[in-house]
Amino acid sequence: MHENDVNDVLAQSETDRYIAWPGQALAYKMGQLKIRELRERAKRELGAKFDIKAFHDEILDGGALPLDLLEVRVNAWIKVQAGK
Repeated sequence: MHENDVNDVLAQSETDRYIAWPGQALAYKMGQLKIRELRERAKRELGAKFDIKAFHDEILDGGALPLDLLEVRVNAWIKVQAGK
């Protein structure tokens, strides 16, 4: 953290949080990885039709969702965008 210009107080606070609540950091990272996977799939399948702003809207418009339901939602969106 210090290499990324985080001060001592914040670095200690973040370290304590990761120690006390490791599942939160894991859940955050798993969500990040799933959204990146879905974005790459959408880009690959839609090609020139892929619109990053529309993709972000689709991700956010559903609100808080379990990742499996988010994947179902994005897969349906890809089909609509592709005209299938």
